[in-house]
Amino acid sequence: MTCLIVDDEDMSRSIVQHFVEQTNFLSLVQSCPDAIQAANVLQQTPVDVLFLDIEMPHMSGMELVKSLQVKPQVIFITSRADYAVEAFEYNVTDYLVKPITYARFLKAVTKAKELFDAQQPVQLYAKDLYIKTDSKIVKIHLKDLLYVEALADYVMFYTANGSRHVVHSTMKGVEKRLSSGGFMRVHRSFIINIEKIESIEDLSIIINKKLIPIGASYKDGFLKKLNIL
Repeated sequence: MTCLIVDDEDMSRSIVQHFVEQTNFLSLVQSCPDAIQAANVLQQTPVDVLFLDIEMPHMSGMELVKSLQVKPQVIFITSRADYAVEAFEYNVTDYLVKPITYARFLKAVTKAKELFDAQQPVQLYAKDLYIKTDSKIVKIHLKDLLYVEALADYVMFYTANGSRHVVHSTMKGVEKRLSSGGFMRVHRSFIINIEKIESIEDLSIIINKKLIPIGASYKDGFLKKLNIL
């Protein structure tokens, strides 16, 4: 995600810039000492995330946000905690009070990335999935994929022809890649191909003789997805 830092304090800008450089999914466009310069930059180069101080001369951070026609995600980084209520009226992503730690910064930008990812268009007509396993890239036809199971820091892909493929990934990442097809997460450890369901018994899904549990938090959404008579 592209980002812009706006703060009239040199030290604060340097700290945030250092944090941005330590975060591989962030790319710094510019660091500005005031909101007026930032407004001019944003007219030419829209960004995804704005790290913004509030109390600045000539134009405050709040005034900058009000002036923007197209608003990026805003993370306020300020020494004043008493602006928080007003800040969240502008639907900001987060509000950090100085001095900030990298752990708190990372929590804020991770939230921003989740919102950013959720807004990205998905590929509606994907028929295949390419996965990197061992030293090669394998193509899986989505119509042949039975289910995906979480295994610690890895996931296992099970296919109709009996093959299994282990990939270093998260379930959230796999869920996003499969969201455009007939797949659904039914448990924190399982994503299934709905077309491959053979039956459902005692809150377990049977696919290719495998009993897959239905998690309590996924139950209602899963049952609504089915065309139950």
